[in-house]
Amino acid sequence: MSSINQHTLTNILFTQSSHNRKSQLTKMVHSYICVTLFIISTLACSSFTSAFTTQQYSDALSKSIMFFEGQRSGKLPANQRLKWRGDSALHDGSSDNMDLVGGYYDAGDNVKFGLPMAFTTTMLAWSIIEFGENMKSELANAKEALRWGSDYLLKAATAKPGTLYVQVGEPYSDHRCWERPEDMDTPRNVYKVSSQNPGSDVAAETAAALAAASIVFRDSDPSYSHKLLQTAMNVFELANQYRGSYSDSLSSVVCPFYCSYSGYNDELLWGAAWIHKASKGASYLSYIQSNGHLMGSDDDDFSFSWDDKRAATKVLLAKDQFQTYKQHSDNYICSLIPGTSNSQHFTPGGLFYKQPESNLQYVTTSSFLLLTYAKYLSANGGHASCGVSSVASEALIVQAKKQIDYVLGANPMKMSYMVGFGDKYPTRVHHRGSSIPSVRDHPDRISCDAGQQYFNSGSSNPNILVGAIVGGPDSNDNYGDDRSNYSEAEPATYINAPFVGAAAFFSGH
Repeated sequence: MSSINQHTLTNILFTQSSHNRKSQLTKMVHSYICVTLFIISTLACSSFTSAFTTQQYSDALSKSIMFFEGQRSGKLPANQRLKWRGDSALHDGSSDNMDLVGGYYDAGDNVKFGLPMAFTTTMLAWSIIEFGENMKSELANAKEALRWGSDYLLKAATAKPGTLYVQVGEPYSDHRCWERPEDMDTPRNVYKVSSQNPGSDVAAETAAALAAASIVFRDSDPSYSHKLLQTAMNVFELANQYRGSYSDSLSSVVCPFYCSYSGYNDELLWGAAWIHKASKGASYLSYIQSNGHLMGSDDDDFSFSWDDKRAATKVLLAKDQFQTYKQHSDNYICSLIPGTSNSQHFTPGGLFYKQPESNLQYVTTSSFLLLTYAKYLSANGGHASCGVSSVASEALIVQAKKQIDYVLGANPMKMSYMVGFGDKYPTRVHHRGSSIPSVRDHPDRISCDAGQQYFNSGSSNPNILVGAIVGGPDSNDNYGDDRSNYSEAEPATYINAPFVGAAAFFSGH
């Protein structure tokens, strides 16, 4: 665990104006010291703190990237490392005379949902952009995981002019079945958004993903990078010109699975921010400056997920427009620090707790933003202003480390919530392919109904989904390792993607 020395403590104390009276200054500094010491002690003094080595963080990084190979859809490459997986969904898109083979299954099911897949791709790209230099030998694997997503999104965005394909698979029939993706026989319907059926949220997130990926591949594959960026601009134009939520256009097909609860304004700003970052074009920054206040950029929401991008957009923009977006970024970041005025809920064991369903998605996204914003703060010589206290970048890193360590096993259950990491981890993961004997061990087809015996089994999953981070424990730090409890036991690509960046940071420090 990183320590905070007296010099750092001195730096994070607030300095009052010389015009204040001495007594006021004394009271303010005393209050400031008390709050700051409380924050530091809360962050640094936990009985569950674990001193993971850089090698262990590197192992976690490697496994977190390998997980994406278990989520692959389509024709698997020769270098596939999770050998229990096989080819699947090789005719996706054929019903519309399109090639939509590839991409990722979002979680434990066999549907390709566009909104979480695009968000996953954006976060894999951002992880590489910010912390790729720490990935070392894993950088190539991280870029391969990113490209598996960006290749598919490129197909989905260019298959038909003025159209973006946003989903493959009929979700209700899929969720009624428990079968391997290799045996899948449920309908592979395709769903799209267009000028007639708008989907600004999913389209703008796809634009963000393509633009972010273009930055990663700019030097290694310039032509591919250029195509990604141009497509991002086209998709953003579709999102912006024909505004509407894909939840309205596609209704029950995407709701309640990945309903866009936050609306689409956050994605429009997020997409514009990423295209601006990738293109350096002034028009996208002007778009944000002109429309931001109308789209809720003045709101301070304390969440970052596949659905809500407001906080992350401000942090991203703060890198180059530091003072403009610092206050809003501070408001979100400070909510993640125990003891501050707007601090959010934490479990008794110190885990950031947002909601019962897949809570670790908020832990990994918030940890990523803590580390990214700490980097931006350091570059600008600043501190986060948290009410009456001022918090330095070191404190943000300490809090992120505590959250990541919790995920890896420094918690009351003494359990790693990453499959395959450590001595104790979830073995009954809510995941079809992992829980059913593989096609290598059981070549005969296992039908939709026949798969239920494996879902109901109390046995451990026969296939280890290495690197998968599950939904996580409840609000009291308890975890039952129950396959039927999808809220706790289901992994997802959007949980892992930001973790890749966080693990990379600590593997390099």
